[in-house]
Amino acid sequence: MLSVGDIAPDFDTVDCRGERLQLSSFRGQRTVVLFFFPKAFSPACTLEVRNFRDNYQRITQLDAELIGVSVDKAERNCRFATEEGLQFRLIGDESRAISGLYGVVWPVLRIDRRATFVIGLDGTVEDVFHHEVQVYRHLEDVLDRLAAAKGAPHPQTAPTPT
Repeated sequence: MLSVGDIAPDFDTVDCRGERLQLSSFRGQRTVVLFFFPKAFSPACTLEVRNFRDNYQRITQLDAELIGVSVDKAERNCRFATEEGLQFRLIGDESRAISGLYGVVWPVLRIDRRATFVIGLDGTVEDVFHHEVQVYRHLEDVLDRLAAAKGAPHPQTAPTPT
């Protein structure tokens, strides 16, 4: 798995909106929060994604862009994005190309670890969060990191409906 200080590998793909998504296009523009999750529609992943969805505006107010990735087929991830009303970009990485670049694929299970990377304006990994069970910790860690970088108070998270 990538570490703080590593250069975030670039990727060029199509997201669930059908739009081209190239990580390098954010360099010099916005911090990127790139999170990997194991499986669309699973209970824990649905909670995690809803938590990010319900707090997406807070992330963007802290000058960051949010992108989610799982190794699900694009069609499955796109249905997940639609059913959950996601505003942020979601990628189906069935080939595991992106997940492999970031070192998040579990060797035997071949699904993504639950890992989040905060990527700075220069394309460097500024922070890595890896909590397999504590799905709410990713959002809290992200908000803490982004707020600290801006010298802002930690924004309150919106409650996630169950």
